[in-house]
Amino acid sequence: MVIEFLWECWVILAKLAPWFLLGAFIAGLLHGLLPRGFIHRRLRGPAGVVKAVLLGVPLPLCSCGVVPAGIGLRKDGASRGASVGFLISTPQTGVDSILVSASFLGWPFAIFKVAAAAVTGLLGGWITDWLVPETNGASQGNGPAGCSSAEPLGGSRSWKEMADHALEIIDSIRFWLIVGIVASAAIGTLIPPHWLASLSRWGTLGASLFALGISVPLYVCATASVPIGAALVQAGFPTGATLVFLMAGPATNVATVGAIYREFGGRTLAIYLATIILGSLGLAQVFDWLIAPGYIPDAVGTGHEHLAWWSHAAAAALAGLLLWQTVGDLRRRWRRHVPEEGTPVTTIGVDGMQCQACAQRLEKALQAAEGVESVQVRLEPGEAIVAGTADRERLASVIAQAGFQPRPDTSESTPA
Repeated sequence: MVIEFLWECWVILAKLAPWFLLGAFIAGLLHGLLPRGFIHRRLRGPAGVVKAVLLGVPLPLCSCGVVPAGIGLRKDGASRGASVGFLISTPQTGVDSILVSASFLGWPFAIFKVAAAAVTGLLGGWITDWLVPETNGASQGNGPAGCSSAEPLGGSRSWKEMADHALEIIDSIRFWLIVGIVASAAIGTLIPPHWLASLSRWGTLGASLFALGISVPLYVCATASVPIGAALVQAGFPTGATLVFLMAGPATNVATVGAIYREFGGRTLAIYLATIILGSLGLAQVFDWLIAPGYIPDAVGTGHEHLAWWSHAAAAALAGLLLWQTVGDLRRRWRRHVPEEGTPVTTIGVDGMQCQACAQRLEKALQAAEGVESVQVRLEPGEAIVAGTADRERLASVIAQAGFQPRPDTSESTPA
């Protein structure tokens, strides 16, 4: 059982790694190639939600791949609603998923699934903008709540800035990604798919509710989940309930839920989940009514899935990156709490930090400065506590270069 569980962890990592790294790569490109201020100007308001959904539906990104891309849009100034619309619609479908769905489950199902992704994305984005209005800081910054100071319009960024942006996004959701892999492997090991097919006697609504209970925490790719859905339909699982599985599975999992909660807050997460859950349940009923009750396509067997060599290579690369970031985080935590006795300590007030990712970014920048032995950045009340020989002017310069504002009236130096 343990070996099976560990292998399942690796298989899930190999499935998501190429798409996750692709999502981070796309986020870096969007951050670097689009003009500064472009997303802030374009992806805002009701029309911005429409543009974000139209951008996301054809992209071949799964839930773990769309998270870094969606957070990247938010960091670059997209509205909260546009970001949520992108995060809901994108993982449910894509060019590859559309073709696979048509092959396994027929064109009526594939087209309906595309429409369902667009509808839920639009509703989720519009409701988010309505119920969770932007704050002044968020409307001017380029992070989840104004994560850094507003950038000037125009100009371009270097490849290093693009790579740093992508790595920062991966680092911000690293913990939930690991939790998601472990939780998904546990569910996949303990609950075999053929057992789910036996639940067809519950009907569409009952089977849909059970499909939600499994698919919301589980990692499934929009494309890779189609053969599973086809097998369930062949075994007698209601097609409408399979639609729920194929909508909610790719759009949610433990990693996605944790990342959205961290970057967008609890109210936005509640809207995100409610839109997917209620939308998928309702659209399953619409599918059975509109297409035909008991619709059963000529689905083919799932066969034995084969992971290409590049999936394993991507998994190894992502595992190495996560390990490198985790070790770096542990080293920073060690340095934060163990300054040498008698080391001068300087406390500087900092304005402009609006989330934990901001604090982590500033902490990294200060730790890299010459003469710094340990750093602790506190989001509340907004201050950096630095142990080392670096003077206040040097530290203030580093803070400003990181995109924040040092407060000139809250500095003090004392021995540790």
